[in-house]
Amino acid sequence: MPIEIKKVGVIGAGQMGNGIAHVCALAGYEVFLHDADSTRIGAGIATINGNMARQVSKGTVTEDARQSALGRITAANTTEDLAPCDIVIESATEREEVKRKIFTGLCAVLRPEALLASNTSSISITRLAAATDRPERFIGIHFMNPVPLMELVELVRGIATDDETFDVAKAFIASLHKTYAVAEDFPAFIVNRILLPMINEAIYTLYEGVGSVDAIDKAMRLGANHPMGPLQLADFIGLDTCLAIMQVLHEGLADSKYRPCPLLVKYVEAGWLGRKTHRGFYDYRGEKPVPTR
Repeated sequence: MPIEIKKVGVIGAGQMGNGIAHVCALAGYEVFLHDADSTRIGAGIATINGNMARQVSKGTVTEDARQSALGRITAANTTEDLAPCDIVIESATEREEVKRKIFTGLCAVLRPEALLASNTSSISITRLAAATDRPERFIGIHFMNPVPLMELVELVRGIATDDETFDVAKAFIASLHKTYAVAEDFPAFIVNRILLPMINEAIYTLYEGVGSVDAIDKAMRLGANHPMGPLQLADFIGLDTCLAIMQVLHEGLADSKYRPCPLLVKYVEAGWLGRKTHRGFYDYRGEKPVPTR
């Protein structure tokens, strides 16, 4: 039967997951938000509420639209609560073993015709699809951060993804008022294949003493017209995510140019992951961010 998407499941209530739930609910879809930590679901919905309130204050969303969208979001406390969904988008941590376990469990509760998608920013869609009972109905839908503001979505087919799934995914992205770019299933796809090595090189520039945090970010903002410096951007993305993507590139392409900078590894080992832990290349615990090096 033709696939019609009305109910969307989102796994992961963090920054990316709640952003995906946000845009889906505003687009009129019934959304089921799940997280392995049930306390994060309520926090995710609260974040969505706050972000939508800011959109109302800016005049980009009406108050009626905000209230209606919030009413379409349901807390899914267990994976069984995702059973009615027509598509489930996974947005869990960027670790392949975690994602594969999620998809294996989902297959037991979803209808056979339901689609599966991953918001992975770097991991092979073909390998993730192989962990399911429906690789032909599996696709990569990689949203950009922050989801409500960023227009682009990378659409990635695995080797088994069929044409119907691809066409439905394209229509779904268009319904969210996003633009898609089709990427082949290679490590980190397009955006992060280009972006993360630049960030990693910026960290090497800091590591080798070529410039300070402030100097590097200022140079790229004012010298290359970037909206934010690469080290500030790394903190925004999350240094653990940056490291995970660089590891995928290094292992998947076997090229030394993708070797993660030792300083990036050290920060992650210290638990200094950026804005979400209030320390990274900047210290966010005061009134304004202060460079840590």
